[in-house]
Amino acid sequence: MPVFRPFKAVRPIPAKAKAIASEPYDVMDSDEAREAVKGNPLSYLHVEKAEIDLPKGTELYSEAVYNKAKENLYNYLKTGNMIQDEKAAFYVYRQIMDGRTQIGLVGCAATEDYMNNLIKKHELTRADKEADRIRHVDTLNAHASPVFFTYRHRKDINTVVNKIVATKPEYDFVSDDGIAHTLWVMNNDQDIAIITAAFADMDYLYVADGHHRTASAAKVGLLRKEANPNHTGEEEYNFFMTVIFPDDHLYIMDYNRVVKDLNDNSVEEFFFKVEEHFDIELYEGEGVYHPEARHDFGMYIDKKWYKITAKAGSFDENSPTKSLDVSILQENLLHPILAIGDPRTDERIDFIGGIRGLKELEKRVDSGREVVAFAMFPTSIQELMDIADAGEIMPPKSTWFEPKLRSGLFIHLLD
Repeated sequence: MPVFRPFKAVRPIPAKAKAIASEPYDVMDSDEAREAVKGNPLSYLHVEKAEIDLPKGTELYSEAVYNKAKENLYNYLKTGNMIQDEKAAFYVYRQIMDGRTQIGLVGCAATEDYMNNLIKKHELTRADKEADRIRHVDTLNAHASPVFFTYRHRKDINTVVNKIVATKPEYDFVSDDGIAHTLWVMNNDQDIAIITAAFADMDYLYVADGHHRTASAAKVGLLRKEANPNHTGEEEYNFFMTVIFPDDHLYIMDYNRVVKDLNDNSVEEFFFKVEEHFDIELYEGEGVYHPEARHDFGMYIDKKWYKITAKAGSFDENSPTKSLDVSILQENLLHPILAIGDPRTDERIDFIGGIRGLKELEKRVDSGREVVAFAMFPTSIQELMDIADAGEIMPPKSTWFEPKLRSGLFIHLLD
């Protein structure tokens, strides 16, 4: 019985929502953020990437950066560009990208549910990334951006959400990348009760994206619990902000690979070794080769595309993790042939999100920066849930969700 509850969001006044809303902190570097805020002093990147307001070269994880982020966040309230709702509410958040719609609910999940595995994970986290987000949350006394969850869709939730979506929204704008963002406030007590009860009736919630922010939020909650002799369990630090979408709304794109060299193999030797576990077929169609089904891959080398298909018996079809395409490629090609042991740390491999298109793979290989590229068939949301339910972990860079959540549209204060 996971908890999902309303909260009093800090959010932009409607007239400033488009100007404030920004891309999340982890999709751009500092120089890109500096460029993005030119002409827009209200951009939430001043909170997400506060180093842009400090001298260039400032250490990214210095106390000055976290303190500047806090100053910038609360300046929105001081200047009246943001308000805090007086009544706890859920929020309905709709995104439309390339004609495809996803509609989620914004609310708070419980840190205790994360610790007790009622919130299922599918990725490992890195201690350094956790430490950064812990300091960010703790210094700001706020969850400054949401995590991204999913759940198995339900008719009772859909009915309430569809009713809200038929009313006038609080925000409705199109960001510079062409994605439409619409937000409604759900503060009717009856609607809130239906949503709360529906989530309490579920077995689990699932982290779709934002494992580091989720883990960090839970750890900040534990630290504050230990420091509070009068802890009751109802304090806001026991809960963290999430946008949660039904599973049938989500779209996972391919997450592709490029490798710098063939590990001292000639092209002929490389093909000979690949054929042990894959059938190889030269692609003679026009343009790039898009994998059409699970266990099919595109391979680009020497200005040619190949379709490579995992041979039957070369992987464990009964294992939700080992039957993943990213696992098959890693275990049967990248590791044994190209000596990519840990793709999280090996500098010879890079990852390209499907939003950039397969032409980017060609560009990288044709430039000589890499030698071979692999186009992946997208991981499905069902595969993600199956792995989380099994208590297993996906290989790194298995999923690329689009569209990304906008930051700055809702903030959760910890007291």
